[in-house]
Amino acid sequence: MGVALFIAVIGLALMWHQIKALRVPYHAGFFTTLQYVPLSLVILLDLLDFALDIFAAPISWITLDRLGLRGLRNKAALEALIPFTQPIPTFTIAWIATRLLDLDDTVVPQFIAGDDRSHG
Repeated sequence: MGVALFIAVIGLALMWHQIKALRVPYHAGFFTTLQYVPLSLVILLDLLDFALDIFAAPISWITLDRLGLRGLRNKAALEALIPFTQPIPTFTIAWIATRLLDLDDTVVPQFIAGDDRSHG
């Protein structure tokens, strides 16, 4: 866990300016934000969560807020607080799924609400 924490902290420090330069829309949600960020960032977030367990929640929240990635901070904090999910690279899986399934913040609510076109 110490190695994971070391890699996460050094990696985030090295990527800080690159991530700050991203132009993610202010009101972008989770999936839209994942479309903008590099894979290396989500891997580092998963390493941070693995290393710090529940203590990753406030650190992830503050880090993602300062980086302007507000669409990720709620999910990062929530995932960090759920017991026994630390070994699962949830952000990496979500990043891959977002790209493979071409997800964005408009598709998921429509899927959850159901398609209304069958009644018209």
